[in-house]
Amino acid sequence: MLVKGRSASSFDPPVPALVHALKYQGWRRVADFAGERMARLARLEWEAWRPDLVVPVPTTSIRRRERGYNPAGLLAASVARILGIPCVQALVRPREGPRQVGLPPSQRAANVRDVFNPDGALSGALRCQNVLLVDDVLTTGSTGAEAARVVGRCGAREVALVTFARALPETPGSGGTPD
Repeated sequence: MLVKGRSASSFDPPVPALVHALKYQGWRRVADFAGERMARLARLEWEAWRPDLVVPVPTTSIRRRERGYNPAGLLAASVARILGIPCVQALVRPREGPRQVGLPPSQRAANVRDVFNPDGALSGALRCQNVLLVDDVLTTGSTGAEAARVVGRCGAREVALVTFARALPETPGSGGTPD
């Protein structure tokens, strides 16, 4: 169901520090900086394709409580505001699982299989819409592909993914990078 995906930057310095600050140090303003770049990229890359709404890739309620927010949610809100379209929290991640960080690429898809669910009434907003999924980092694409699969099951017309950064997976056994 994922028809296209792009990242605004590579996971090279200073991007890792910005992602870490957003995710683990409470630097919420990074989302405005990153979101502006993501929105600009989406406009340039997909000139003929127009998203109808933006959907953040969800985090678990535990991680949301720990941080006080969902980093992808902040990015999505920024992208939606700049593009002038609604941001809909149409997906939930009801269960905690192992983090993608540290998993080899071969295990990442299995780790996120069936972790996302539609969020009840909000998922109806996806029907017949072009949906722009938003996340912070793309590594193997497993997380984005799984979220896109669920969005597609909700009746979305097309789904694209935009992330702030693109990290290439490290060699097997080396610990990997964020997803």
